[in-house]
Amino acid sequence: MTPPTSKGAAAPQMTSVDTGSLERPVGIGTNAPLFGSDVVAESLRALDIPYIALNPGASYRGLHDSIVNYLGNKTPQMLLCLHEEAAVAIAHGYAKVTDKAMAAAVHSNVGLFHATMAVFDAWCDRAPVLLLGATGPVDAAKRRPWIDWIHTAADQGAIVRNYTKWDDQPASPAAAQESLMRAAWMANTLPQGPVYVNLDAEMQEMKLPEPLPPVDVKRFTAAVATGMSEDTLKKVVALLKSAKNPVIMMGRGSRDVGHWNARVALAEAINAKVTTKSGPAAVFPTHHPLHIGAPTGLGPSKEVVEALQQADVILCLEYLDVGGTFQALGGAPKGTVINVSMDYQVHNGWSMDYHKLPTVDLMVAADSDVAVAQIVAALGAKAKAAVTPRPTSVPQLAEDKLYVAHIAQSLRKAVGTRDTCLAYLPISWDGNWWPYNHPLDYTGSSGGGGVGAGPGITVGVALALKGTGRLPVALVGDGDFMMGCTAIWTAAHYRVPLLMICCNNRSFYNDEVHQERVARMRKRPVENKWIGQRINDPDIDIAAMAQAQGARGFGPVTKVSDLDKVIAEAVAAVDAGHVAVVDVRIEPGYLEEVSSAMLRKTE
Repeated sequence: MTPPTSKGAAAPQMTSVDTGSLERPVGIGTNAPLFGSDVVAESLRALDIPYIALNPGASYRGLHDSIVNYLGNKTPQMLLCLHEEAAVAIAHGYAKVTDKAMAAAVHSNVGLFHATMAVFDAWCDRAPVLLLGATGPVDAAKRRPWIDWIHTAADQGAIVRNYTKWDDQPASPAAAQESLMRAAWMANTLPQGPVYVNLDAEMQEMKLPEPLPPVDVKRFTAAVATGMSEDTLKKVVALLKSAKNPVIMMGRGSRDVGHWNARVALAEAINAKVTTKSGPAAVFPTHHPLHIGAPTGLGPSKEVVEALQQADVILCLEYLDVGGTFQALGGAPKGTVINVSMDYQVHNGWSMDYHKLPTVDLMVAADSDVAVAQIVAALGAKAKAAVTPRPTSVPQLAEDKLYVAHIAQSLRKAVGTRDTCLAYLPISWDGNWWPYNHPLDYTGSSGGGGVGAGPGITVGVALALKGTGRLPVALVGDGDFMMGCTAIWTAAHYRVPLLMICCNNRSFYNDEVHQERVARMRKRPVENKWIGQRINDPDIDIAAMAQAQGARGFGPVTKVSDLDKVIAEAVAAVDAGHVAVVDVRIEPGYLEEVSSAMLRKTE
């Protein structure tokens, strides 16, 4: 899928080097697959997998050779990563823009162990990722002493089985061909998610006795679009038409502009209030008059709670944690609840990412985007040509201390009205600061709350946006940056321009808030909350960390008066084709509503 574009203001054209022109092999010329791994590589190309992010390892040396010397390192092109978490996170970020899986490869059991957090993030985010792994020879007689033994597992897929849609360990090239088709199809089919295919080293390196018959991949990976039955559609439309105070809770949705416009048309047709969350990507214009509150990853705002309490019909569209949101109402909602979701199909007993069981009166098992299109067609609705948005809320800020809000203001000055993608945001971000008017204005959080995901996901988002003219920007915490900062090297090496701003409070501050909460509950000194949390003495030079990996490093910025100039320079560096990282030393602390939500007692 080509990333959608928008008709924003004219912007400087970002200098871009074709990633495909890098790392071109020499002396290739094989015209037919000769080895098992050639079949695997050929299958990836047939599935139109553009990239494979990887950290190399001997367990899949056969596949590595096939991608380079059989395919010529093209479709897929290898993207070298310095950590397996970064490889999977990059694939995750790429899927956030394209709604399609790219591949990642990890070495044996040890590489898969490293990758697990990123796999879990993709799982919770319902992001498609085609993860390839490998094991030492299943045939013990073929294993090299020591190393092949410790890198061979009886059931390697068990490491990630509880948070992948499917896994397999094919025993022959023909089985691998089918396995990859099934894996890609399952990853890309709603509810989307990561899949894992484990390749036996011996199978990869075996010589083919004869060529495999050609396969028409499209006939084995047909797209699935699940809509409502006519009877269900009539029920839903009747409820929405009769509603006096409808509310739509919008959650996960595609990056397709047509789907975006259909959601707007639906809300306008029934005059429904709309609420969204900051976990999933942008699905509705947040400064539209019908949008209430600001996107948040915490509990619903007072405005949203009141709207839900007064609603006579509540339409949930693949909304994340419906039950948890209703919990804030003090009881089940009085209105009729329609829940459009297929997410239950991947719920299991290991992960509780299905959240609290919600109150539902009409359960609709359908693709929410397809369902919206059906409802809009039945209503004969169209989006209005122009809508006057609500004004952006700009906080009054002191000039003596730096906060995330200052970064938001300086960033807005630097980018103006040009097309920008917020690829990652910190907890302390307020959705009122930045309107979302396009499905690529914001691509969502990590999904699983894994610290260290931000840099890799941002690189994947930027990779998918490369050549579109849209500026990729991420705001990450210092703890998040340090855990995942090696992804910066991959972006610099493959010439993937992006801007990353490190909101550096020199602390794992989220946990300071929690330690304060515990201290208060136990009537102990809150003054000790910082111990075991602060990242200082010595402070880490974030800009130097970026520069050491080939990026442009800026900062540390410690004064509000310097921020506009530095961020403008960093944006100019990205426009010139660079990876830019800005270290901004912000004050520890969150918005009042964030802190109160995190500190509230649950007993």
